[in-house]
Amino acid sequence: MGKYCQAMTQRMALYLQDKHDIRYELEIAKYAEQKGFSEIWQADTRLARDCIVMMSALLAETTKIKIGSGVLPIYTRNPAVIAATWSTMWELGGLTPEGESRVMLGLGAWWEPIASRVGVDRVRPLKAMRENIEAISELFTMEEVSYEGEFVQLDRVRLDVAYGSNEPRNIPIYIGATGPKMLQLSGEICDGPVLNYVVSTDYIAEAVEQVAIGAQRQGKSIDEIDRPELLACSLSDEDPESAIMTGKSLVAYYLGTEPHIMKASGADPELVERVQEVVGWPAREEDYQKAAHLIPDELVQNLMAVGTSEQCRDKVSEYIEAGVTCPILYPIMDKIQPVVDAFSNWELGK
Repeated sequence: MGKYCQAMTQRMALYLQDKHDIRYELEIAKYAEQKGFSEIWQADTRLARDCIVMMSALLAETTKIKIGSGVLPIYTRNPAVIAATWSTMWELGGLTPEGESRVMLGLGAWWEPIASRVGVDRVRPLKAMRENIEAISELFTMEEVSYEGEFVQLDRVRLDVAYGSNEPRNIPIYIGATGPKMLQLSGEICDGPVLNYVVSTDYIAEAVEQVAIGAQRQGKSIDEIDRPELLACSLSDEDPESAIMTGKSLVAYYLGTEPHIMKASGADPELVERVQEVVGWPAREEDYQKAAHLIPDELVQNLMAVGTSEQCRDKVSEYIEAGVTCPILYPIMDKIQPVVDAFSNWELGK
């Protein structure tokens, strides 16, 4: 059996953005930990909440659940600073009962129009990503590193921990990958991808094939590569129709603002154009709620888990069948607890 093959109880995670109050999210993190969730991933791709601040708070408030960045844009920080920051969080969080790092590093190449609007040129993102991951991985060994690349230059640099532990930081590294080349890179040089949300199970199956191509370059099988996926979830046993409409709002938001997700969703181009007439970047809540009425039921049901608890579990099962190792559930309702309860200690097929 490979390192990331499924256990009896399905590994589950939560994804946090900025929808909910921070103090509420900290309480939910502790609740999810008690309910058997294995990890929490904190967003950082929008100019909203900083993932490092949130991850540090989450690590301090919990004792064993893993905390990851989902995902940190490589263009916003120097790789040596990233390595030092994650080394600090490694110290803060300690290890899991199994002796693994509680902190995880997810990196991404950002997206338009946000990058260009803040003066970032996303030139050659594949090469930039490779250089960042190679450099950060070497720095995590706690040895001196020199690296001469196009985007990364390090001259005899090491993590200068004078008083703490100098043992290697065995911190898992992931790439927020959507396109085929970045997916292949994630299978080749790190622990795996963080697969995107608002995509179909057909897309996931194809994405996993691309990850496997990258893994083969290093003589690895796909079972040795972790494949967590962000998966939006709008759940209500009392009012499933309202939950579906909430899901439509999220679909409208991403079709209107993020081209990489827009392309991967497989949505009809004419529908995308109609949504973009209503929703732009930065998006306003009233705009994507208005555009939600343009989204057909079958599209939202194809791209995320919506409806009753049973319907949501059935949909998540489809994503796991397509190749996802750990669903990272993004609750888009006002309350997160029902999602935690619906998937706590969940066993596939039950």
